[in-house]
Amino acid sequence: MAQLQPDSVPEVSVGAARAGTIRLLVGNRVALISALLIFAFLATGIFAPWLAPYDPNQQHPNAIRVAPAWQAGGSRAFLLGTDSLGRDLLSRIIYGARVSIALGVAVVLLTMVVGSGLGLLAGYFGGWWDTLMSRLADILLAFPFLVLALAVMAATGPNLIALVLALAFKGWVDFYRVSRGDTMSARQADYVTAARGLGASTSHLLLREILPNIVPPIIVLSTLRMATIIIAEASLSFLGIGVPPSIPAWGTMVADGRVDVATAWWIATFPGLAILLLVLSVNLLGEGLRDALDPRMSL
Repeated sequence: MAQLQPDSVPEVSVGAARAGTIRLLVGNRVALISALLIFAFLATGIFAPWLAPYDPNQQHPNAIRVAPAWQAGGSRAFLLGTDSLGRDLLSRIIYGARVSIALGVAVVLLTMVVGSGLGLLAGYFGGWWDTLMSRLADILLAFPFLVLALAVMAATGPNLIALVLALAFKGWVDFYRVSRGDTMSARQADYVTAARGLGASTSHLLLREILPNIVPPIIVLSTLRMATIIIAEASLSFLGIGVPPSIPAWGTMVADGRVDVATAWWIATFPGLAILLLVLSVNLLGEGLRDALDPRMSL
């Protein structure tokens, strides 16, 4: 009788599962619209130099606090108006999409790789490594996320690299806990036991048998975490210790306009709406992915 190979997984069942996931996701109109909005934000950030009518830092001394084009006193040259330094608000919002999305993606990728990798090893091998990493995760969970980020940024000052590290300092813990728990369950599963009995190596078990089965909840978590990162970056920029002042960021724009809310409402309102729309889209897409990829998380 022919011996089964460790990676002899039925391709039809895997393909059918993927097709079912895609149907569920496409059938969710809210998640689909959210994905399109996120794609629009992403395209806006990528093509900002071609979409923005002005340089985001260009000042127009004769156009200070100009109202939006449709309001009395507005100008068609500045569709969303200008700020207190005469900078075009539309151009700054377009360039600000780069900051929010790029930082969100960078932090989520870093925390996902580090946290999932550590959780995979801890959940499979257990022992002192599991104990050490679990205690470290518990210690970090005792501190509020934004307080840790504030402490790091206060020590380093506005800096993109420091901002990424500050936001990632605790973010890996969530990925660690999810991947560790799912790995501990998967290592006792029949398909892992069968593969181990057929002589599969440890690396094969981790990367080919267990990892593909814990990816769905990690993907769902990554989308939900990205919304948190975007809000945290905007909060730090609002406080003046996030993105350097020379780089347009939505949080900085809201901070610049807070003193002029009564007389120039558009300076803080439009960047705030951009933050709201992006975060809401990411959260709704995350919920759609959760329902399609990992229904257990919706229970």
